[in-house]
Amino acid sequence: MPGPSATKPGDIHTARNGKTVEVNNTDAEGRLILADALSDATELKPAFIVDSATLTGAIVVALGDLHTGYFCKNAKLTKHLNAAAEAAGESLWQMPLVEEHAEDMKGVYADLNNISSNKGAGSAHGAGFLEFFVDKDIPWAHVDIAGTAWSTGHRISYNPKKGASGVMIRTYVELAKSWS
Repeated sequence: MPGPSATKPGDIHTARNGKTVEVNNTDAEGRLILADALSDATELKPAFIVDSATLTGAIVVALGDLHTGYFCKNAKLTKHLNAAAEAAGESLWQMPLVEEHAEDMKGVYADLNNISSNKGAGSAHGAGFLEFFVDKDIPWAHVDIAGTAWSTGHRISYNPKKGASGVMIRTYVELAKSWS
C-alpha cells in the first residue's frame, strides 16, 4: 500500500451513480474507474456507448491475441459493430452476457462486488458489473481488448512487432461513419 488511503479489500466505494461497490480484489480496480466513466457518459444521453478496456485476463484465456471479445445485448449496436469490424479488417468475437453474469456481481455489504464470488466467466462478470453503470435505454457494448491491445504484429501486418496495436480504432471510425 502506498499510503493509509489506498484501497484495501473490504473497502466500500460509492460510484458516481450512487451504487456502492465492495472491493474484494484490488487488482480489479480498473472497472471502478470505468464504472464512473460509463455513468458520466450515460448522463450525456448519447446515441450509444462503446467502451474499451484491458479489463480481464480471462478474455485472453478465451480468445488469445487473435480476436477481440465484446459484450453487447443490443441487436442494432451488435449489427453495426460487427459490420464496422469487418469493414476495418479487425477480428471481433461476441461473448455471452446474460442476467446471471450481472446477478453474480451483487454484493453482501454493498450493492455490488468488484469481482464475482463464482468461478470462471471472468470477462463476462466484468461486463456484467459494468452493465450497472449504463442506462438501460442506451445501446452499450463493452470491448475487452486485453488480448489484442499489445504486441499483435506477428498476426496483423499493419501493427508494430512490439508495443500497442491500436486495436479497435479502425472499427470505431467505421462505426461512427455508419451509425444512423
